[in-house]
Amino acid sequence: MAVMALRSPVTVTPAQADEAGTLATLAAATFPLACPPTVDPADIAAFAATELSAERFTAHLAAPDTAVLLARSGEAEPLGYALLFDRPPADPAIARQVPYSPAVEVSKFYLLPAAHGTGAATAMMEAVLSAARDRGAAGVWLGVNQQNVRAQRFYAKAGFAQIGTKTFRLGAHIHDDFILGRTV
Repeated sequence: MAVMALRSPVTVTPAQADEAGTLATLAAATFPLACPPTVDPADIAAFAATELSAERFTAHLAAPDTAVLLARSGEAEPLGYALLFDRPPADPAIARQVPYSPAVEVSKFYLLPAAHGTGAATAMMEAVLSAARDRGAAGVWLGVNQQNVRAQRFYAKAGFAQIGTKTFRLGAHIHDDFILGRTV
């Protein structure tokens, strides 16, 4: 896969209410990259249609305990997005494994494939950590599929370490994730 030559520096800003469609398009293009190769494409499409829809992003953009960051090449080309939740984990088993209080969950952190290796992920992670600090978080945590070695390597370079495990349901199947975290 060719690495994209960015025309201008990467900017990462809070997404605006009128960008829900852009976010849904990015999500549909990037979510499959995080899935193990054995996942049924129909399950990926169903998840994207419900959980990553423009309507869902509209709700996220309006929620006070949620931040949505949009990475762009300069002012134009959307490259990726991050979705942050500033609330305790809903699952008590996860809450017991997250050692930071308060903590922000990095629920989504995705870039288009052409932006991989360009520095866009580093810029986006810096913005995520800054947003978490601005919200008063002591740390951030996320789930990453145990088979997604590329993402695990990036997160390790960004200072994340494994703090636990969890499961993620996609369609009829349960997938094993690592919980990674770091202080901010």
